[in-house]
Amino acid sequence: MRDEAVAHAARVLRNGGLVAVPTETVYGLAADARNEAAIRRIFEVKGRPARHPLIVHIASAASLEGWARDVPPIAWDLARRFWPGPLTLVLRRAADVSPLITGGQDTVAVRVPRHPVTLDLLEAFDGGIAAPSANPFGAVSPTRADDVREMFAASGGVDYVLDGGDCTVGVESTILDLSGPRPALLRPGGITREALESLTGCELGGERPDAPRVPGQHPRHYSPRAKVTLSQPADLAASVEAALARGLTVGVIAPQGIVLKADARMLAVTAPSALEEYAHRLYRWFRDFDNARCDLIFATLPDERGLGSAIADRLRRAAAEEVQPQS
Repeated sequence: MRDEAVAHAARVLRNGGLVAVPTETVYGLAADARNEAAIRRIFEVKGRPARHPLIVHIASAASLEGWARDVPPIAWDLARRFWPGPLTLVLRRAADVSPLITGGQDTVAVRVPRHPVTLDLLEAFDGGIAAPSANPFGAVSPTRADDVREMFAASGGVDYVLDGGDCTVGVESTILDLSGPRPALLRPGGITREALESLTGCELGGERPDAPRVPGQHPRHYSPRAKVTLSQPADLAASVEAALARGLTVGVIAPQGIVLKADARMLAVTAPSALEEYAHRLYRWFRDFDNARCDLIFATLPDERGLGSAIADRLRRAAAEEVQPQS
């Protein structure tokens, strides 16, 4: 059954179709990265701005030079250590990489996903696939095949959903820029800053003024329909009670040790002490809150060491106010 599903997905990609694929992070909306018509469909189906680049997924590091030029030694070191895995490297693009993928930039984002089904697909397809998260632009990323089906049921924009079960990591990949004079961490994700600094032997810089545009940098992103509000732990109970008193339905991600009064209009979960479990569950909770028709979601930020940095980033962007594009 799995072999048949993978073979079918590969055929859909070769014919210019879009396939929702599982990765260890989230489900991606995949197209043949050499087919510009298919790439344009990704942007249309997602409602994604054309300036937002896509990540190219490849079967192994052996394919890297087909997509990037002037690959520095540190990239090979990182690939040996973290691929397959949730690390995206930003490098100078090869000459034949479509500017549709790169958002018109001279850089390309590449990774090898750590999911057996999609690795099988990449081998069967024998090429790179461009695959942003399989959701409308700015919305919560899907971590189950059913999430994808629910989001695109009305539009029918996805030609095939390759079901690989639940995603294990649950938040998107770390994006590391290697195109400048020194490595820069552009998006926290499934590989921690600490692990990267240990391998590179240097403190990673943050986003430079001239840093490449990469996925997930929009101020408001990863957002459920309900408004997300970040609270200090000491203020959480009072904020929740005030919202309930206003007649609102409330979702809460509470830190360990916080006790809230039970209420029929409140759906509360407790953040696990293990950050890996927290990351795995975060988007699932957002969907549960939306399914419960919550008006507000309250959360507190975790310790931002390790994977906590990625969780905090997603919570901040989910809570951000919409920023109007400049004309």
